Amino acid sequence: MNVAIRRDDRGAVTAELALGLPVLLAVTTGLVWLLSIGAAQVRTVDAARETARAVARGDDEAAAVSVGRQVAPEGVDVEVVRSDGRVTVRARGHLDGPGGMFGFLPGVDVSAEAVAITEEEP
Repeated sequence: MNVAIRRDDRGAVTAELALGLPVLLAVTTGLVWLLSIGAAQVRTVDAARETARAVARGDDEAAAVSVGRQVAPEGVDVEVVRSDGRVTVRARGHLDGPGGMFGFLPGVDVSAEAVAITEEEP
């Protein structure tokens, strides 16, 4: 007596997809978070550079810091130090993680420093 046993594979793809989608979502979220950290760091560098340029060419320091804060991501502080004909600008801040379901992702500190030589007035 030969009895053939047939296995039914219907539903296997659905089960594999159901298990794979959360992993794919987690990886995608992590990559997006890394990209946003990179973009925030670039904006912080730009803020320090723009502020240093503005102060070095003789613009009002408060106005230059205001421009730097507009360029920088939210929560970044801009500090100006003048010494020996140079302007040094430090921009520092902390970015929170994405939160919500992805609250396990950590926040990150961003910082940048820019130095410019003060222009002499003719």
